[in-house]
Amino acid sequence: MASSLTGLSVLTLTLALGAASEAAPPAPTRRNVVLFLGDSLTAGLGVEPEQAYPALLAQRWKKEGLSFEARNAGVSGSTTADALENLDWSLTKDVGIVFLELGANDGLRGLSLDASRKNLAAIIEKIQARGARVVLAGMLLPPNYGRDYAGRFKAMYRGLARRYGLKMMPFLLEGVAGRPELNGEDGIHPNAAGHKLVAEHVHDFFAREGLLR
Repeated sequence: MASSLTGLSVLTLTLALGAASEAAPPAPTRRNVVLFLGDSLTAGLGVEPEQAYPALLAQRWKKEGLSFEARNAGVSGSTTADALENLDWSLTKDVGIVFLELGANDGLRGLSLDASRKNLAAIIEKIQARGARVVLAGMLLPPNYGRDYAGRFKAMYRGLARRYGLKMMPFLLEGVAGRPELNGEDGIHPNAAGHKLVAEHVHDFFAREGLLR
């Protein structure tokens, strides 16, 4: 009889623990990933992966004991349409901030800015719908693309930032573009020294805007 009662007690306890385990909500996913979504400027074309500015930021944030993890989702040659099509692959549940650096390839190819604007808007809306914040990196075109087209290209980013209430870094390559010593042979993509300066500027922007809290 005592043995039966002991067995019944163990069974009851086991069932109770099992029920409690099933009822317990899953632990929330830490959304501490900063996703750098961009093209070859972010991917680090012409430099080693560890020399690209997102990797440099990851190293700095880890050294400084910050709780953020930088993840490079840059794809060389990517347009706004390409990024929109492939967004689900990189927008995982642990992403809390997306640093959006796109549009340069659209501009350099002379694509429709209306289409580029719609693609960027769709990307922003999709990210925000997933509960992540968007930080926008503005871009500029060389003057040989025409004053009107280059002006509308620049205004596209400011318009999107206003429309969606985004923090915006006016120009990702500030202090780097046009300086031969900071760029590769093509004069467009930063070299290792250029990426160091971009990383410094992005870090300072994040700190200034309170994004590293």
